Amino acid sequence: MKFSCNQNTLAKALNIVSKAVTARTTIPILKGILLKVDANGILTMSASDLDLSIEKKIQVSDAKEGSIVVLSKLFGDIVRKLPDEKITIEEENGKVNIKCSNSEFNIIGLAADEFPNINPTEDNQETILFNKEILKDMIKKTSFAASIDENKGVITGVLIEMEEESLNMIAIDGFRMAISREMMKNKKKENIIIPAKILNEISRIISESEIDNEDVTLLLSKKKAVFVLEDTKVVLRLLEGEFMNYKRIIPQDSACKVVLNKSDFLNSVERASLLAKVGKNNLVKLDIKDSTIEITSKSEEGNVKETVIVTKEGNDLTIGFNSKYLIDVLKVVDDEEITLLFNTNVSPCLVKPIMGNYFEYLILPVRLGQ
Repeated sequence: MKFSCNQNTLAKALNIVSKAVTARTTIPILKGILLKVDANGILTMSASDLDLSIEKKIQVSDAKEGSIVVLSKLFGDIVRKLPDEKITIEEENGKVNIKCSNSEFNIIGLAADEFPNINPTEDNQETILFNKEILKDMIKKTSFAASIDENKGVITGVLIEMEEESLNMIAIDGFRMAISREMMKNKKKENIIIPAKILNEISRIISESEIDNEDVTLLLSKKKAVFVLEDTKVVLRLLEGEFMNYKRIIPQDSACKVVLNKSDFLNSVERASLLAKVGKNNLVKLDIKDSTIEITSKSEEGNVKETVIVTKEGNDLTIGFNSKYLIDVLKVVDDEEITLLFNTNVSPCLVKPIMGNYFEYLILPVRLGQ
């Protein structure tokens, strides 16, 4: 095997592929990246931790067919440290020679036939096309609300719900819920659950993509999903289990409705959170009365009071929240004006757009002391 390419091109491709390499594995081959060169001068790089696999193709020169597995960390460190010039990589008898400018490395490779086959062979795959910016935006608006506790099963993932006229993403961790909806015609109703951390990696890959206005293709089979973008393929194992019936916990009415400027509210909550240390739950108190929300917090170091002008309908209310949960939601909402819906000081707050339901967030309150 032999190929040459620009160092920067190879380093960028490695950054994408190495996202599928885990340091936690005890299987040596899974700490590696498969390099495979074909007769057409295409280098295919592959990495896998068995749950997530990434494949990236780049055009190379001076190509000679063959394949080898190199240790991801060592190979990546070498390539990234080399100058932005032509790099030549050649394998012979299990050893890999790397030349660039005045540098030359020789490292030990692993047999390519030990590397797992990462391409699913299941039939009857369903194909869904996403605009890549819409997909990235939906991930940003939901994945943060998935549980990070690996023992929580399916709620460490994001539910992708395909309905006849819309595609919805839902994440929940027991303290908050995020819903993003996009109008889209789907051939059939279907639900899948994808680990949130993998969706975040897909979002990063989309961000690193240099081609504009390209669709992302999602291929679905029973246990796996494949995202295809440009010359990059991401294969992942779906989470199995029953996702919570989220529709049942969305409040259908409210005793207090508030319309406010999102940026003003976010800035005030962020400032109040600087002193929100009581009970170590980042507590901020909202006192909703007349045409204002008074936001207060206190700690041993001091206290703070912020006032935000709002439009209110219904009852006055005093309620407490973990400021982090409020801030997380407000940071991903693009709308400048939003609606907050409340019932009691122990029931969740629903955050919605002024018109429509293309996003909804549910945030549980913190019980205030007497």
